[in-house]
Amino acid sequence: MEVHFYGAAGEVTGSCFLVCAAGRRILVDCGLVQGRPADERRNREPFPFEPATLDAVVLTHAHIDHSGRLPLLMSRGYKGPVYTHRATAELCAVLLRDAAWLAAKDAQWENRKRERKGLAPVEPLYSVADAERTQRLFRPLDYDVAHELLPGVKLTLRDAGHILGSASAELAITADGATRRIVFSGDVGHLGAPILRDPAPVPQADLVVLESTYGDRLHRPWDETWRELGGIIGSAAARRGNILIPAFAVGRTQELLYTFAQHFEDWHLGGWRIYLDSPMAIEATAIYARHAQEHDAPARDWSGRHGGSLFRLPNLHLSRTGPQSMAINRIRSGAIIIAGSGMCNGGRIRHHLKHNVWRPETHLIIVGFQAAGTAGRALVDGARYIRLWGEAIRVNAAIHTVGGLSAHADQAGLVGWYQAIAGHPPVALVHGEATAMAELASRLQREPRARVVQARYGQVLRV
Repeated sequence: MEVHFYGAAGEVTGSCFLVCAAGRRILVDCGLVQGRPADERRNREPFPFEPATLDAVVLTHAHIDHSGRLPLLMSRGYKGPVYTHRATAELCAVLLRDAAWLAAKDAQWENRKRERKGLAPVEPLYSVADAERTQRLFRPLDYDVAHELLPGVKLTLRDAGHILGSASAELAITADGATRRIVFSGDVGHLGAPILRDPAPVPQADLVVLESTYGDRLHRPWDETWRELGGIIGSAAARRGNILIPAFAVGRTQELLYTFAQHFEDWHLGGWRIYLDSPMAIEATAIYARHAQEHDAPARDWSGRHGGSLFRLPNLHLSRTGPQSMAINRIRSGAIIIAGSGMCNGGRIRHHLKHNVWRPETHLIIVGFQAAGTAGRALVDGARYIRLWGEAIRVNAAIHTVGGLSAHADQAGLVGWYQAIAGHPPVALVHGEATAMAELASRLQREPRARVVQARYGQVLRV
């Protein structure tokens, strides 16, 4: 049995792993590379394998750095099933369609520049039609049920607690009378996070492919995070500015809305106008509400005591259209604006930055991981100017990084999740920047003395 590392190996995004065993070829995840323009251009390169030769695809969750190249995989020859949790299949219908729309806009923008230079136009990475055709390949599964993908190949999804429908994928492959198990952690969730259950343990494995996004840090306790967030909102109210929150449409947005509902009185949120300025996030929130069986006990209890809704706020405005979004930018004070993209590298948040980030009374709250090369990362790192549509804009807003809201496990969470696996099997670390990956490797090697490989692109491990 072999595992080939073709993405998120030595970097955070672009999840893509090929398992070859018993004459079968199974791809786990097929995500977009995100970050610098040079990195994102790699999404157009040919796959390092022939898509038509794959027997099955397994998808751990819907985030675009795990799912975003599935339409490209299909357009280049793959016609087989995509196995994933049923909530992930629903979310992908929203996310992949949006990714296709953004690809079309990016190509349109690029072609304007190419035309002026006398260069041939480029095609979008894939079309909305490609995204919709890909949806027909999805085969929805439930957690904790072993499903036979192929003769001798079984898949079990375990709740990863990262976003709705997120899973750790356990592949049990039998050949020559022996069974070997490879576990792909997917993105492991943050213990105690709102709405979702904590990550489920995996009983056994012969190899663990483990994410390391926050392998070099510890999150602050949740109660401290809520005090910090409430304090920022109070400070912004005193300065009579707007609050901008770039947030991922799936996961972070729903956690924020639920948290705002819980703290509506003590954070004095009734004095604000709250805008969810993202059609995709609005759709995703409806999907979250439909899958109440995947919520944790406190969320189900809250919903039962508040009319069956986790996200009901009396001053919440859902902004679906372009004109509705543009109207928000006429508001000088008293608006909390939640918009995508979460890393500020696209979407409506960039328009709100243009109208607000130069104003000293503005507060910008960063609530998620910011990949290297993104505008969000530049803001976190203290950039005094950001470029938006070719214009350099001064950053005068107060920038707050609320790291405790992460949907990823921290180092303690990752180590704890791994230690629950019997026998402490070998580990291949993925999905991490160099420092995070190295520190997690060192921690696992010290205790529980795990055998650790920091995976690199193109590397092959044999089990």
